[in-house]
Amino acid sequence: MLANTTPEWKALEEHARVMRDRHLRDLFAEDPNRFEAFSRSELNLLFDFSRQRVTHETLRLLIALANARALRTRIDAMFAGEKINNTEGRAVLHTALRNRSNRPVLVDGKDVMPEVRASLEKMRNFVEGIHSGRIHGHTGKTFTDIVNIGIGGSDLGIVMATEALANYRNRNIRLHFVSNIDGVQLADTLEKIDPARTLFVVCSKTFTTLETMTNAQQARQWIVDRLGEGAPARHFAAVSTNSKAMDAFLIPPQNRFTMWDWVGGRYSVWSAVGLSVALALGMDQFELMLEGGYEMDEHFRAAPFENNLPVLMGLLGVWNRNFLGMDSLAVLPYDQRLHRLPAYLQQLEMESNGKGVTLDGTPVGYDTCPVIWGEPGSNAQHSFFQLLHQGTARVALDFLAPVNGSSPYQEQQNLALANCFAQAQAFAFGQTESQVRNDLASKGLSEAEIARLVPHKLHPGNRPSTIILFSRLGPKTLGRLIALYEHKVFVQSVIWGINAFDQWGVELGKKLANSLAPAVEVPGSGSAPAELAGILSYVRKWRS
Repeated sequence: MLANTTPEWKALEEHARVMRDRHLRDLFAEDPNRFEAFSRSELNLLFDFSRQRVTHETLRLLIALANARALRTRIDAMFAGEKINNTEGRAVLHTALRNRSNRPVLVDGKDVMPEVRASLEKMRNFVEGIHSGRIHGHTGKTFTDIVNIGIGGSDLGIVMATEALANYRNRNIRLHFVSNIDGVQLADTLEKIDPARTLFVVCSKTFTTLETMTNAQQARQWIVDRLGEGAPARHFAAVSTNSKAMDAFLIPPQNRFTMWDWVGGRYSVWSAVGLSVALALGMDQFELMLEGGYEMDEHFRAAPFENNLPVLMGLLGVWNRNFLGMDSLAVLPYDQRLHRLPAYLQQLEMESNGKGVTLDGTPVGYDTCPVIWGEPGSNAQHSFFQLLHQGTARVALDFLAPVNGSSPYQEQQNLALANCFAQAQAFAFGQTESQVRNDLASKGLSEAEIARLVPHKLHPGNRPSTIILFSRLGPKTLGRLIALYEHKVFVQSVIWGINAFDQWGVELGKKLANSLAPAVEVPGSGSAPAELAGILSYVRKWRS
């Protein structure tokens, strides 16, 4: 059943017709206790959604929709290991990777937790071996540089987490990232590192990903050229499910780490895909991140919907997208350490919920995932906030901020917080005509000049936003935040009736790229669509 055919959806449509004319100024004026009513504090996170355009009735209707879509049953099914990824016939169990309880997690009747714990133990042994020098390079030198080679879920989460937790890094290890296939990242990285002291970590579930394996092969040859034919065995580790491909690459067993088909790439930072995170931070810090994710899992499983952070976050997103017409969501962290969080969430949300058909293949008759984008707050204020304040685009906003900064300069973090709260206020309440007139009059401007400037200085406000506040950014907090957004995505997929765990659009691009590679490498050879003949002629011309 399509979501928009349910009585609960129809009730929300009727309610939205009333709410579209309500302004946040009025909602706050009517309820002096609005913050208390529309905020939740769980797991050392403050989730303040008082500046969302909702009332108690809105929440009641959204929770009714969640119940009608059997959200609780779907949550239970995911944690139970049912094959909710129906197009690939797979369970969805990234939560098992961070399961800190003694509960078994079953896939096809088999408890996967012994394998998960064994993988974590192997990671710990490897990480501690690298840090101690017990595991070293071909010439006997210890490793000082780690190069993570991956793309998508094998890159974005690792980059985001290591940047976010830079204060917790092992200072003897430098981390580098290579994802883009154009060769620039790889070339720039190789210029900065000593081959004798460098370990490459290759992350690819299939060990066939074009971008990753092209970069990995080039890196392997670079090591061979400088250290000899036998050197790659000591200078490469791999995270994959493809044993035969790792055999061909000559990755030794002790440097191989497993993945499982019940973990999607964009949900895999918790697994051995996060090996580079563990190498950068140490295994203790990595496991604290797992603990934070597990705490959010337990909250998501047990908390009633009205107090459940991922559920509330997901439902508010549905409300904004489907009933208030918000086309995109800007993610605005007021901590430079989180500068890669928007890019990470782009993949998490848009690859998961960028779908146009339901679980049974029926075209959806409503909008699904909004466009996700953003930048750290202060930079964003001086680039695109003008559009958000006075432009015509319809954008919802997530503000994220630590109370205590990641730097020793708390005074500057105080300014960051002041800016964060000020922007949330400005987006909510705007600036009325009378406020503009009074301000201009106080500066001694004439009535004619005031009348001329008023339209340019009006701020409509009524832009919905959420503030996610936390004490400080550490491994546990980061784990909670990632899991919060993961579960929010799942909630929305259940409401929309779509599969959040496949990505056939990505697969099409990969297939076409592989088929076109020969024609680009040697223009005129191989087969290429007629539509590309013109552009390939320029490739041939400018290479001659």
